[in-house]
Amino acid sequence: MLSTTSLTRRGALLAGFGAALGLPAIRPAFGQGAPIKVGVLHSLSGTMAISETALRDTVLMMVEWINGRGGLLGRRVEAVVVDPASNWPLFAEKARELLQVHKVDATFGCWTSVSRKSVLPVFEELNGMLFYPVQYEGEEESKNIFYTGAAPNQQAIPAVEYLMSGDGGEARRIALLGTDYVYPRTTNRILRGFLNSKGIADADIMEEYTPFGHSDWQGIVARVKRFAGEGKKTAIVSTINGDANVPFYRELGNQGIKAEDIPCVAFSVGEEELAGIDTRPLVGHLAAWNYFMSIPGAPNAEFKALWQAYIKNPKRVTNDPMEATYTGFRMWTQAVAKAGTTAVDAVRSAMIGQKLMAPSGFEEEMLRNHHLSKPVFIGEIQADGQFNIVWKTPNAVPAENWSPFIPENANRRRG
Repeated sequence: MLSTTSLTRRGALLAGFGAALGLPAIRPAFGQGAPIKVGVLHSLSGTMAISETALRDTVLMMVEWINGRGGLLGRRVEAVVVDPASNWPLFAEKARELLQVHKVDATFGCWTSVSRKSVLPVFEELNGMLFYPVQYEGEEESKNIFYTGAAPNQQAIPAVEYLMSGDGGEARRIALLGTDYVYPRTTNRILRGFLNSKGIADADIMEEYTPFGHSDWQGIVARVKRFAGEGKKTAIVSTINGDANVPFYRELGNQGIKAEDIPCVAFSVGEEELAGIDTRPLVGHLAAWNYFMSIPGAPNAEFKALWQAYIKNPKRVTNDPMEATYTGFRMWTQAVAKAGTTAVDAVRSAMIGQKLMAPSGFEEEMLRNHHLSKPVFIGEIQADGQFNIVWKTPNAVPAENWSPFIPENANRRRG
């Protein structure tokens, strides 16, 4: 467990970015009130550390940023960091520790849906507030969670539509490859329903699941090659999570699967994951997100400058869940200022309707279903591990957290 100190040298440097972020300069000075505590609930060890460590760093960056601007409500903000270690029951224990022992005012955390579902009952029981920054399967709407990542209609469905389009290769067979837990299985159930609605038969859909940390991809990739060799254009849709992505992409390269033959679009691979892979054999394969580091424009330039001022390492990249963490943190600070308190019920009400010109270059808004309106981008992997954007929505898309392709929940949909 780690607590941040009061304004540091880095915090003073970050204070200089206030004007760039559209806020008036505030001299760092704190009142006499107790610190406002922010929980950081991300895996720093185990299979998910490859993805989640950067989110811990993002929250710490934002804590220093807000303290460099005088804190919140005149009080210093303090981060309380715990390591649930990619252990799903431990997530629930650490969530309870944050809420009951450390009495945090808000928590930023989780990556996988199994970790989110592990902590959800704890946050509801103790009336905590969790900001969850990663794309997920939908079919959920808790008053104690704000979902700042994508719902399926903001990532998975647009990606498959792209693969089926002329620009995306006109795929008529889809291999759904995922890690064996609730996010891939539910997302792929939604995608199967969507594909069926577009005339794709079940015989033209391959579905395979592997455990977290899976490393032997030779057989599965060989089966995909056979599936693709039966006369119909084929694409891979990957919901593989964590460090299993490294050997998976390596095996695609080993077996000579090129994007022009069998394109692969991923939902959990971004700049951070690609940093550990030789990307040259993967050039042209795809990822669907709501943000890429390569997006042009002032909002993203400011976000990247803030990150580099904090991390001081030009090799450290930004990615979509980091941007969602940043957006959620900024909206939370706006809601606390509006409510005049950190009390969960008041901040919850103040969160609805919060808007931010996000690093994506789009204004995003927190909707009454506790999800954001977000743009959708599809990018091609480049040799340097960045993405060339090949498609995007013209506007931010409101989240549809109850899918029409899950019939038992379809009546819960609302605008």
